[in-house]
Amino acid sequence: MLQMPVATLRVWERRYGLTHSQRTPSGQRLYSADDVRRLAQIKQLTDLGHAIGSLAPLDMLQLQRVASTHTQASSATRSQGRSDESHAPPLRAWRLAVIGTALHSRLQRPALLRRLGRRVVLLGPFDDIAQAAATLPGSHLDALLFHEPQLHETWLAAIDSAAPGFAGVPKAVLYSYASDPVCEALASAATALLREPQPDAVVAQWLNSLSFKAVAAAQSAAALPGPEVEAVTARRWDDAALTGFANQSPTIACECPRHVAELLMQLSHFEAYSAECEHRNLSDAELHAYLRRVAAASRARFEAALEHVALYEGLLLPTSAPVGNDAAGDRT
Repeated sequence: MLQMPVATLRVWERRYGLTHSQRTPSGQRLYSADDVRRLAQIKQLTDLGHAIGSLAPLDMLQLQRVASTHTQASSATRSQGRSDESHAPPLRAWRLAVIGTALHSRLQRPALLRRLGRRVVLLGPFDDIAQAAATLPGSHLDALLFHEPQLHETWLAAIDSAAPGFAGVPKAVLYSYASDPVCEALASAATALLREPQPDAVVAQWLNSLSFKAVAAAQSAAALPGPEVEAVTARRWDDAALTGFANQSPTIACECPRHVAELLMQLSHFEAYSAECEHRNLSDAELHAYLRRVAAASRARFEAALEHVALYEGLLLPTSAPVGNDAAGDRT
């Protein structure tokens, strides 16, 4: 039950008087439930580096306080580690197709690039949208940038007709002349407009705004309608560690520690299943990605709940290394 050598248990009994077990007529030791509970607590604390000599005089309540202090310290270290981490991972390079030689040259200026919130990959320059569509078939684009001296009311329709594959790609236009109705129509179609001439600082601010909108739109399109889902994080404990935690004896007649650990395992298994489930079509893939994110968010909350239960009950947290999300992690 304790997963420790018999010889070690005998030494503990002889040197520190840890238990006063009863014996059968044949000399077999009999341990009570309280004996087992106390020995299990001491074994876990010694595995974490506490000296047996300092633990042996403590009663069960004092041992639980030591365990609770250890768990609080571990929790504080984990929280500090989270606060020291970057709040968000670096954004991947932003792929921009540029229609217009002058704009393409301007976007390569070091001073302008330094003002952008992310690294960019410039594709082009292209003479017109038709050339871009012919050169970049099926390529992933984050935005289309146009340099147009004059905008007319049929400009957007002509763009969509010449390159229907780019219909859903965010568009931004640096222009010189356009009527108010044309500007209103393009703005209503979510086309970002900037009238030149403008300094590099304003152009960079314009592009940063477009980048923010593009990221928000992509995140919105990837999510199915439903409750807000938190970011996917890796599992903190594997099944073996959770099983060990579930088998710890609680201080009161309460099954919550075991139930929380079992729920965590079930959520983790469903998270992995959703990530690996065969997809019949795009909508099916989106559904399972959504279910995986929901399961991951629920799993993360129950991990926090398990930590809270451990603090309350004086139980030691599972000691396994964090589990990677190879199967259930965010692959996007």
